[in-house]
Amino acid sequence: MNQYSPQGFRVLPAGVKNLIIINVIAYLATVVMASRGIQLDHWLALYPTHGEHFHFWQYLTYQFMHASFDHILFNMFALWMFGYVLENIWGTRRFLFFYLACGIGAGLVHTLITGLGGYMAQEAINAYAVNPNPDDFIQLLQHRFRNTYNPDAVATFVDSWRSQSGLSEIQGREQSVAIAQMLLDNRMGVPTVGASGAVYGILLAFGMMFPNERIYLYFLFPIKAKWFVIGYGLVELFLGVFHSADGIAHFAHLGGMIFGFILILYWRRHQFNRWN
Repeated sequence: MNQYSPQGFRVLPAGVKNLIIINVIAYLATVVMASRGIQLDHWLALYPTHGEHFHFWQYLTYQFMHASFDHILFNMFALWMFGYVLENIWGTRRFLFFYLACGIGAGLVHTLITGLGGYMAQEAINAYAVNPNPDDFIQLLQHRFRNTYNPDAVATFVDSWRSQSGLSEIQGREQSVAIAQMLLDNRMGVPTVGASGAVYGILLAFGMMFPNERIYLYFLFPIKAKWFVIGYGLVELFLGVFHSADGIAHFAHLGGMIFGFILILYWRRHQFNRWN
C-alpha cells in the first residue's frame, strides 16, 4: 500500500500556491469588471464550438473562471487538499502539466457530450416539426428539455392550443416548434467555467496513488481514497445522465478523471521519474 506523510512536505508548494492565486485574481477581476458592465466570461469561459463567443484559448482559460464564491472556495480547497501531496511527490512541472491537461481534457469531453446532446435534440425537433401536435410537444420537452422549462407556462400554452381559445391550430404548431428551438438555443449557449475538471483529475490521481489512504467525508466519516474516488465518479455519471439540466458540467468532471487516469497509466508504463 502506498503511504505518505506530510512531514517534510511543503504545505503550500509553488504550483498549488500559484494556481490558487491565479484563480482568486481571475475571480476578483470577473466580479469587478462585471460591476462595470464588462463580462470577462465572453472571452474566457468555455462556449460551445458553434457559438460566436467560442475561441480555442477558452479550453485553458475557463479553468480559472468561477461562477460564485462557493464555487471557487470548494475547488481551491480540494486543489490544496489533494494537490499539495501530488506536487511534493511529482515536482511542480509535472504537477502543473497534469493539472492543466486534466482541465483541457475535461473541456474537450464536455464539448463532445454537449455537442452530441445538442445534435440529438435538434434532430428530435426537426422530426417533431414535420407534424407538430400537443401530445408530441409535451413528450419532446419532457424527454429532451426536462427541468429547463416552466411546466405551468407550457400547460397554459398547450391548453390554449388544444381549445384554440386565443390561439389557432396553425399558431400553436408554429409556436411549439419555436419554443422547442428556443430552449435548445438557450441550453447550447450556456458557457462552462471552473477548475472542477482539473480538480477531479487531481482527486483521481490521489486515489490511484494512495488507494487505501483514509479521507474523512464531511470531516467525520473515514473512507478509503479508492472508494471515495469511485463513488464520486459514479455519482457524476448518474447526475450527468439523469440531471444534465442542473447547471453543472458533470461530464467535464468525468472528463478530468478520464484524462488523469490515462496520463497516470502512461507514466506508469513508461516509468517516468520526477520532473524537476
